Amino acid sequence: MSPAQASPADAAGRVRSVNAGRPEPDPARRGRPTGIHKHPVDGPVALRDPGPRGGGPGSGVPGDFIGDARHHGGRDQAVYAFAREELDHWARELGRELPDGSFGENLTLEGFAVDDARLGDRWRVGTALLQVTDARIPCGTFRAAMQVRGWLRRFTERGCTGAYLRVLEPGTVRAGDRVELVHRAGHRVGVRDAFRAQTTDRGRLPALLAAGPDLRPELRAAAEQAVAQQPPTSGRDG
Repeated sequence: MSPAQASPADAAGRVRSVNAGRPEPDPARRGRPTGIHKHPVDGPVALRDPGPRGGGPGSGVPGDFIGDARHHGGRDQAVYAFAREELDHWARELGRELPDGSFGENLTLEGFAVDDARLGDRWRVGTALLQVTDARIPCGTFRAAMQVRGWLRRFTERGCTGAYLRVLEPGTVRAGDRVELVHRAGHRVGVRDAFRAQTTDRGRLPALLAAGPDLRPELRAAAEQAVAQQPPTSGRDG
């Protein structure tokens, strides 16, 4: 956790910006558009439940374009939140400015420990109620958009990915609104755990089942498959 971010005990921060992306050429997929470059939206934004992936508007932020609707967007990835403190870290590392929305996030938050979230945590953001569902898994479009050699490796090693959220209660959000942790999940499966299990240490997938109903269906299926593929343990006759 960044020392500038709030701990779960503090459990409050603020919205620095609400961001949306317009269609533009995808540097990783010729002939297809992307909305990865996002920019702050003026005024209040009405967050919504976009419905299942591929069957609705895609994003929980009106006006936000989802280019790869097969792998992004939908109810369990309705909103993507990222810490301003992490953008500042990477701005120093890369030696360039990184405005809000540079990592494709819908919510740029400050003073809030985004990467210490647990799956199932609930945040009150403005008047909306959001629930943490997963870590962000970096893709080829993100790599191409950043134009940094070895970017996916560096981002993965850092392990501060931000969090995907579903919209439990639609509501309005604007820059300056309070972000508050209103429910802390009873298990200890965090966003960082979900990220490692899906990237560098897939042996951790079965452990994600400890999140119970807070584990989104696709990730639950992957964890259960990992359990099924484990070699049987040999017993010892007494």
